[in-house]
Amino acid sequence: MGNVLIAAGSQKGRELLCGLLRDCAFDRPTFAANGGEARRMLLENEYELVVINTPLPDEFGHELAMSASQTTAAGILLVVKMEMADEVAEKVEDFGVLVVPRPLSRQLFYRSVKLAAVSHKRMAGLQNENQLLQRKIEEIRLVDRAKCALIQYLNFTENEAHKYIEKQAMDQRCARRDIAVSILKTYEG
Repeated sequence: MGNVLIAAGSQKGRELLCGLLRDCAFDRPTFAANGGEARRMLLENEYELVVINTPLPDEFGHELAMSASQTTAAGILLVVKMEMADEVAEKVEDFGVLVVPRPLSRQLFYRSVKLAAVSHKRMAGLQNENQLLQRKIEEIRLVDRAKCALIQYLNFTENEAHKYIEKQAMDQRCARRDIAVSILKTYEG
């Protein structure tokens, strides 16, 4: 499966989570000993899953979970003591962070990992769709600017400018974006 980051302050916690994740087909997790290190690693790499075993040496861990949920598409699991699970869940649930109470049940942990992995796939799909839409919007803006240049410098109507760009794209077998860039270079220099 994909990359996983384990943020845990103790060696015992890292080993326990590593063993549980191995059962979930995550073979080679990456480890962070504290929140600061985990934040740096999240900036440098993409992860499918982030597991945070609270408390961390430099922070509790819910801040890291909320930050990671806003900056990555990873599924986030926050492992906390049973007594604190409901209180912490209330703070992080709006960020899409799953809280898993400790002591860990293999079955609950496995289900939580699967749910986080599904969440990651959905989020990654939405990010890809968003990028595609952003590129389309940028192309529309470029074509519109090119139409405006044709209207201003060659006295085309908007319809004539549109047809001109479409025809040039067909004739040259290239994207409307390329034609628009060429027009803008010519007239806006």
